[in-house]
Amino acid sequence: MRKMISLLTASLLISSSGIAQSKVEGLLTENRVNPTGMDILNPRFSWLVVSDKRNTMQTAYEIRVGNDPASLSRNNKIIWSSGKKESDSSVHVAYQGPSLESRKKYYWQVRVWDNSGKVSAWSEPAYWQMALLQLSDWKAKWIQPGYVEDSINRPSPLFRKTFISNKKIQSALIYITAHGIYEAQINGHRVGDAYLSPGWTAYKKRLQYQVYDVANLLSTGSNAIGVALGSGWYRGFIGFNDNNNFYGKDISLLLQLEITYSDGTMETIVSDESWKSSTGSIKSSELYNGETIDNRDDKPGWATAAYNDKGWDGVKVANFSNDNLIATYNEPVRKHEVFKALRVFTTPKGEKVIDFGQNLVGWVILKVKGKAGDKIVISHAEVLDKSGNFYTDNLRAAKAEDTYILKGGDEEIFEPHFTFHGFQFIRVEGYPGELKPENFTAVTLYSDMKKTGSFKSSDALINQLQHNIEWGQKGNFLDVPTDCPQRDERLGWTGDAQVFSRTAAYNMNVEDFFAKWLKDVAADQSQDGAIPFVVPNVLGPRAGGSTGWADVGTIVPWNMYLAYGDKRILEQQYPSMKAWVEYMHHNSKNDLWNVGFHFGDWLFYRPDDDNDGRAAVTDKYLIAQCFYAHSTQLLINAAKVIGKEDEAVTYTALLQKIKDAFMKEYMTANGRLVSGTQTAYVLALNFDMLPESLRMQAADRLVANIQSYDYHLTTGFLGTPYLCHVLSRFGHTEVAYKLLLQQTYPSWLYPVKMGATTIWERWDGRKPDSTFQTPGMNSFNHYSYGAIGDWMYRVVAGIDTYSDKPGYKHIRIMPHTGEGLTSVAADLQTYYGLVSSHWKQEHGKFVLDVEIPVNATATVAIPASDSNSIQENGKPLSAIKEIQSAGNDNGYVLLTMGSGKYHFEVAK
Repeated sequence: MRKMISLLTASLLISSSGIAQSKVEGLLTENRVNPTGMDILNPRFSWLVVSDKRNTMQTAYEIRVGNDPASLSRNNKIIWSSGKKESDSSVHVAYQGPSLESRKKYYWQVRVWDNSGKVSAWSEPAYWQMALLQLSDWKAKWIQPGYVEDSINRPSPLFRKTFISNKKIQSALIYITAHGIYEAQINGHRVGDAYLSPGWTAYKKRLQYQVYDVANLLSTGSNAIGVALGSGWYRGFIGFNDNNNFYGKDISLLLQLEITYSDGTMETIVSDESWKSSTGSIKSSELYNGETIDNRDDKPGWATAAYNDKGWDGVKVANFSNDNLIATYNEPVRKHEVFKALRVFTTPKGEKVIDFGQNLVGWVILKVKGKAGDKIVISHAEVLDKSGNFYTDNLRAAKAEDTYILKGGDEEIFEPHFTFHGFQFIRVEGYPGELKPENFTAVTLYSDMKKTGSFKSSDALINQLQHNIEWGQKGNFLDVPTDCPQRDERLGWTGDAQVFSRTAAYNMNVEDFFAKWLKDVAADQSQDGAIPFVVPNVLGPRAGGSTGWADVGTIVPWNMYLAYGDKRILEQQYPSMKAWVEYMHHNSKNDLWNVGFHFGDWLFYRPDDDNDGRAAVTDKYLIAQCFYAHSTQLLINAAKVIGKEDEAVTYTALLQKIKDAFMKEYMTANGRLVSGTQTAYVLALNFDMLPESLRMQAADRLVANIQSYDYHLTTGFLGTPYLCHVLSRFGHTEVAYKLLLQQTYPSWLYPVKMGATTIWERWDGRKPDSTFQTPGMNSFNHYSYGAIGDWMYRVVAGIDTYSDKPGYKHIRIMPHTGEGLTSVAADLQTYYGLVSSHWKQEHGKFVLDVEIPVNATATVAIPASDSNSIQENGKPLSAIKEIQSAGNDNGYVLLTMGSGKYHFEVAK
């Protein structure tokens, strides 16, 4: 018996040891899984350390890089090894080996040591493949259609090339870009699953190309490449006043296919004089106006080798520089959720309409059978009017129509290629036969960002608000952060992007998305430092320099650093950040920035019949001074992070002058601001414009203002993101809760009560009597006011990161309860793993469930009078060795801990 017990004990020890040993998974290269086509010369590696043992930290790592997985497993032909590095870094660890080569694929793996002294097994190998690093690597020529183009309708050109491949193929990569947007095929099969490529950038300085592995699409013998182009952002209508041809009038293709055979030889197929061109079924395609497809002119099999292209034209070779070519840094636009038709109905006007139940961005796929020449027109709308009729006035000049002409015979399936729409409803005209729901499907399009955050509460309306925030982000993060997806605009408005950026970084991983776009911010920044209203800038060189909009150049880089711990983004954007601050400095007199055009607190509250001055108008120059200080503070922060201490000292001195000037110009001796609005006090308090001694009275004035509006907000785009944060910071969380849960106009829940499925541009896009605001600017998918999400996540749920170790390396969990919510569950997938904060109030107890990932630490703040009232998993804190007390803070007990799952209860 004793022997059996000894064996059992030994078995348990072995088992326990095995479970506790750390392992490594989730390898990322430049934040992506096995990326192909990178031109970053020192890529960075990230990995997850996994262990079910509490307080597990990485203490060292070793990375090795080789030519193939076999060489790694044999520890043979290693290109670079970091050796054992005593470090807890597991995110953005830079490659430091020999120079990387064009086209080459590299494999890497990592192992780690933890704080128990154990070393993990080597991870499974991951890889990345380099792009074309030298201009001389490009052998392809830019080609254009050889026929005379219809300059009015601009049918989509088709390009094709046949070639013979008689040897066994080992690998094949195709490099593609365009002036316009493209869809490519090989042997009739689509290349990749991305849409609207090469995406939208500041084309004249930065034109992305994409790289695809196409070995599985090639055949032994005859092959064909086919590419269709659309005008897209390059030459299509974009911006205002029928503005087109912004980047050029041409539509052009650049393509290079490189085949490596099993015998080691290579063959390159390039776009050149040998290609042919024609048009097909896509008769016109515009982002705003939609697409027309005439299947009678379809060319079946046009991208296959067997197709007879005798009647096709040749191509023209164009002499464009390749100096602006760059690899793709962010996720492509892909198809995502699919929505079935919820109902088919006839409006009071007699129109046939289909409702998909969600305001989304993408297009409709339809099935139809009819006669040759039958014409179907699909129109798109976000809402129905008060009478239940199809409403498109708010689309302004955008037609948003897809037109399909049948060839007749068998069932035909239609969907667009080079456009997108924002809609919940479609109007169907000309459909032959009965409209059946099963013949119409809506498919969403947005950048393929990984979902990272979730938030759920005890209140159904708040949960719908979170749903709306997420769908506002999906619909407007389509390669660039747009203001709206439906009308004749759809531009990268910088003010909208900066106010929403922190919220966006919770819901999805937007690091690469914003890193790419910020490079365009810098590229389109004027020489004097002004940042445009929209990026990419299609409004002209004078359209820039507005406070709260141009501050995107400092705010978003800092927010990305906080969210992801990415120091490189500060290093890359620092010149742009500095140039923007210097622009304000240069245009200031006596340290006051009170000149120039500014949008101000855009779309603030203003009653229709404002006889007694209830409109919340905030002095634009007061706002400008606040953001001047804020951007200067963020520049100081960045300078300290990247080691520019001298500049940090210089701008710290400037910051004090800016704040002194604010006090002198905009505040009375008694502490009253010249603008008494919520936005004025919110900005002054959030950006620390006031000395400590005057802050509490200013916060009290803010609360008094909110009370005077019967607990309604009056803020616009610039004040809204910070409103509840300021209230909580100065001890008025209960007021913030009242604002969050307010259901009447103006409030966050008013649109929810009115049936919204996304965030609206205006607080009252649809008025209480169900009429609309002015159609000239009334989007029903506009994420800016969704910035309240940041407060919900960081304050209500309490998940935040400390700036000393950003990216949730040092986590703060500090939930704030309030009247109206009895539970909240929030989860965030970080680069270190899952962070959770789930709280509820039940049976006279406050219950908090927390999860901290391996290789991170946390300070958890629990609302309690003292630590003796807190239990963890039914035990007093004094019995839990993994948890340390860190004192008390304003009604909270502070606890520090490492990784693991924790269950806290506080008796009330």
